[in-house]
Amino acid sequence: MDITNVHWVAVLVSALVGIASGAIWFGPKTFYPAWSKAMGRSESEVPGNGMNMGIIFGSTFASQFVQAIAMAIILTGVSRPNIAKGAVVGLVVGVGIAAASSLGHRLFGGQGFRVWAIEVSNDVLNLILMGAILGGWN
Repeated sequence: MDITNVHWVAVLVSALVGIASGAIWFGPKTFYPAWSKAMGRSESEVPGNGMNMGIIFGSTFASQFVQAIAMAIILTGVSRPNIAKGAVVGLVVGVGIAAASSLGHRLFGGQGFRVWAIEVSNDVLNLILMGAILGGWN
């Protein structure tokens, strides 16, 4: 693990791309209606169940930033990282860790495969994008 070679601007950009991707993914014209229905909610129900939206967005950005740092650290172990290698690492981390670890949470929480598939697909996409950005920035 070599944190001295982490490109912090690339980490910040990756986190911002993760936020933008999630905003598009869960937009009213994309997957939010299907996700809301799969969760047993109405489309008009406000996300977050009344929580402070500043806390929700701030926490979401923090989690994307942590993921970007982790991806950057992982990529320091890749020989001559580039966009393609970064994307592949993102795919492996997304499917092998993010998707695999969240499945049980969704199933035991009674949310089912559809909720899991919608949510985890965005997680995997974000990790692929982060990997590509971080790999290409080197």
